[in-house]
Amino acid sequence: MGSDASVYVVDDDDDVRTGLCRLLRSAGWDVLDFASAPAFLEAYDPERVSCLLLDVSMPEMTGPELHETLGERGIDIPVVFLTGKGDVGTSVRALKRGALDFLEKPVDAEVLLDAIGTAVERSREARAQRGQQDAAAERYAQLSVREREVMAHVIRGRLNKQIAYDMGIALKTVKVHRGRVMAKMQVRSVAELVRLCDRLGLRPA
Repeated sequence: MGSDASVYVVDDDDDVRTGLCRLLRSAGWDVLDFASAPAFLEAYDPERVSCLLLDVSMPEMTGPELHETLGERGIDIPVVFLTGKGDVGTSVRALKRGALDFLEKPVDAEVLLDAIGTAVERSREARAQRGQQDAAAERYAQLSVREREVMAHVIRGRLNKQIAYDMGIALKTVKVHRGRVMAKMQVRSVAELVRLCDRLGLRPA
């Protein structure tokens, strides 16, 4: 579980919401509950590891409408839907949009807790990946213009002498720049550098 994780519960039925919160808190989760989608959007904290337990049918904004709004805003939070009645079409659309699960009320406690655990772990992994990518982007920003030029040749698979010829510089200079690139990007091999650049969207021309 971890103190860094929160479970957001959004359901307009007070009794259902209270019961869900009681169950989740008894299992050790930090829970924040809301009676409407707009209230959740106002309070959502993107800095925390979290997941969203979301009712389908609500006034003002339905669960699927909130899910779509999150996607439009670029908010990446794992969503577990709860519905009072089975709706195959709604569930299929929700899963296609990236919802993690679609459960029917009354939901089995063990099934729900398993779904929440999976959702929070997904959020934790995504946050770690974003952190790694942000760190890599910061390292890339530290490269000089010439170092970036050399790196572009390196990830294309060009040899040092080929890079020297293409850029019109000395072989020794290429080796110096290449060494600085590897050190600043904190990689030990060209393959690792290529994978890192791919994650940053810096693909070989």
